[in-house]
Amino acid sequence: MTLLLALLAAQDHTIITWKKHVLSEVFTCEGAAAGDFNKDGVMDVAAGPWWYEGPDYKKQHEFYPVKTWKTDNEYSNNFFAFTDDFNKDGWTDIFVYGFPGADVSWFENPQGKAGHWKKNLVHAKVDNESPQYEDVDGDGVRDVVCTVGGSLGWVKVADGKFTAISPPDPKRFQRFTHGLGVGDVNGDGKTDFLESSGWWEQPATLDGSMWKKHDSKFGRGGAQMYAYDVDGDKDADVITSLEAHNHGLSWFEQTGPDQWKEHVIIGRKPEENRYGIHFTQMHAVDLVDMDGDGLKDIVTGKRHFAHGSKGDADPLAAPVLYWLKLVRGSGGVDWLPYQVDDNSGVGTQVTAVDVNGDQRPDIVVGCKKGAFVHVQEPKKVSKDEWEAARPKKR
Repeated sequence: MTLLLALLAAQDHTIITWKKHVLSEVFTCEGAAAGDFNKDGVMDVAAGPWWYEGPDYKKQHEFYPVKTWKTDNEYSNNFFAFTDDFNKDGWTDIFVYGFPGADVSWFENPQGKAGHWKKNLVHAKVDNESPQYEDVDGDGVRDVVCTVGGSLGWVKVADGKFTAISPPDPKRFQRFTHGLGVGDVNGDGKTDFLESSGWWEQPATLDGSMWKKHDSKFGRGGAQMYAYDVDGDKDADVITSLEAHNHGLSWFEQTGPDQWKEHVIIGRKPEENRYGIHFTQMHAVDLVDMDGDGLKDIVTGKRHFAHGSKGDADPLAAPVLYWLKLVRGSGGVDWLPYQVDDNSGVGTQVTAVDVNGDQRPDIVVGCKKGAFVHVQEPKKVSKDEWEAARPKKR
């Protein structure tokens, strides 16, 4: 048992509160990532053209030329950010996916030297509004999961080579297509692809042949998608938002081979959620164990002004950020909604990562509201306070 789980077992009446760090209030990106960029043992945050020194994020460093954007009618050139040591020199670099249809590149950490970081092109054009950075072929190195030229596939960071898994279909897979994920759907130990019209099965051998398509309907194109055993029955289910610029978050129970039963988590109306929770435009989703109970939880929220103040569903509603706790019991599966914030939301990416070393995931956001870090602050309370903080069913 880890220290975290031991603490949770001993503190039955612990609630999670949040400390919000406002890194910036200008629009430079729609995603952000964490990494130790100055090798001081403390996690820092990269958001847009700046990285911020942890743990207070007050000292800002520019690593590529600054450009800001209008929140109501413009889009940034930084939709996603990830961190890795790409050149294996012991220093953490920053990986940036630009605007859909633009390049993906990594910026080389100058090892403490001042000035802009060297930009290294990986691929000149990457499509899809929910690309991933995951290991597809099992070599232990993460890849760029995306679409290129109308085909699903992945790009190797080392050489920029794109490997297609589907025949070209430019009408289906174009630069603004929404919804993409990877995971082991059929339990064979290999990474499969997920998208809104179904899943693509990785073959026994990666010889360049096309992957088998399994038609299913997982919404109309949401955000990042996940294969995860939600109900504990030893097979993978699918978690996805249903439409990035509209309503809906669901999990699809795998009831048999290529048989799926939809369970609505957040629907078109408040009454479709057991706790009356309702918000739109879940354009970013992360899946992580937020409270150390061994089950993965959902982190998502409302993307602010995705298409401006007059576009999409409920554009003027508060840009909320939530984590939804997965609970399994005799009554089935439940998702307990806990609000983290009501004035940041998500961008096209939301990142749950431990920034302060306490073994609890925190939440990093880059969006049209700016850049934010929400740090978990567990608090031991009385039984009555714990009950009062627990979401109440309608």
